[in-house]
Amino acid sequence: MRSVLVLAWVWGAMTLWSAPQKRPNVLFIMADDLRSELGCMGAKHVISPHVDALAKRGRLFTRAYCQQAVCNPSRASMMTGLRPDTLRIWDLPTHLRDRRPKVTTLPQHFKNHGYFTQGIGKLFHNWRQEIQGDPKSWSVPQVMHFARHGDDKPVSPDSGQLPPNLTRNPKCDRRAVPDSAYFDGRIADLAIDALEQLKKKQQPFFLGVGFWKPHLPFNAPKKYWDLYDLAKLPPLANLQRPTNAPDIAFHDAREMLRSFGGKQPTPAQRRELRHGYYAAISYMDAQIGRVLAELDRLGLRENTIIAFASDHGFHLGEHGLWAKTSCFEWDASVPMIIATPKQNYPGQPTSALAELLDLYPTLTELADLPEPQHLEGKSLAPVLRNPKANIKAAAYTQHPRPAYFKGEPEAMGYSMRTGSARYTEWRNWKTGRLLARELYDHAVDPNENHNVAAKNPKRTHTLAEQLRRQFP
Repeated sequence: MRSVLVLAWVWGAMTLWSAPQKRPNVLFIMADDLRSELGCMGAKHVISPHVDALAKRGRLFTRAYCQQAVCNPSRASMMTGLRPDTLRIWDLPTHLRDRRPKVTTLPQHFKNHGYFTQGIGKLFHNWRQEIQGDPKSWSVPQVMHFARHGDDKPVSPDSGQLPPNLTRNPKCDRRAVPDSAYFDGRIADLAIDALEQLKKKQQPFFLGVGFWKPHLPFNAPKKYWDLYDLAKLPPLANLQRPTNAPDIAFHDAREMLRSFGGKQPTPAQRRELRHGYYAAISYMDAQIGRVLAELDRLGLRENTIIAFASDHGFHLGEHGLWAKTSCFEWDASVPMIIATPKQNYPGQPTSALAELLDLYPTLTELADLPEPQHLEGKSLAPVLRNPKANIKAAAYTQHPRPAYFKGEPEAMGYSMRTGSARYTEWRNWKTGRLLARELYDHAVDPNENHNVAAKNPKRTHTLAEQLRRQFP
């Protein structure tokens, strides 16, 4: 009789969990080019109240890293759970289905297990090809995911496009227009509408919301520019290259500097660019706040897992670099927050090392779905239970040279971030020959201003052996 009762209890529990309305929803929020500089990360000069509030309700990962600091490889890696070398994707044009036509992506995995999956905004790379986004991943066609960043021009909600003389799109742009004049405001509008419709479905959902900011151009409604006082922005600490750093570690920063004739911006221009970047952050943050407020209004937060991350970091003049495509900390580091309905130790950040490709196995475990065998990341669930837990000894980032290449790269930089150091090797792509090494001791040099590889041969050798276990 006891065994019958136990079986009945197990069957009842299984039935309860398998009921569609009881399975956890997932709200997956992405930012573009957002570096680890937010209020919740200690940057009090950055106004990001809504992301900060999310960090207080969830777990902020202060040492999370991308797998390559440029959009397509990073997003393809994150969405498939595979490293760029495994995918064979290191450039912007290559569609992930060209390399891995049968791979199951993160949203596709949820779709295959009964979830309604919907994508709004930039989640995969904005490929300008016949295949736009990844149709296999979604239950309905993705929207606002395919465009050029330069197309993010102000739109008047009443009369369509603004007059031609007002649609010039410089690096920085401020106008007294509503939030919906730019992409991210419209993405938030669509996400709010989607949540209202998803609330009515008797089906768990995976909603991806990909914001286009703070990626260039740094344009945002004027009210977000007005939040900042240029005179109060802290100065950059390290405008010069690190001592003893090899030339191959750098790039021409064409994404930014081509507007300045290839030359470094003047101090005034640099302040204006930083002002624009922070205004774009605050604008994007406000849109996140609108989406989260709607989640609360609909009573969905209590059964929704929220994940927030950027595809990679960004330089604002540090080391003389702008934009991305390096292996330095500012490019490799990303903000990452995961908030669960019954969060252990909410608001306590963690210094545990994490990678973007860990999001796939983490969300899979949190939703109690089977984990695909192909994944190369690790679930961060133990860290969500205990912020002092650690699941990996290092996080790995890579980037080719030239930064934007055609055909095959000439060299590849493989970088490893441990708890106390960053070690990078540059190798000839065809022969594997070692070209240069970098070692930055974060215990005494968190800004990576001094390459001490030559001065510390024993430590360099130990780290090199560790790196080669990941990248032979």
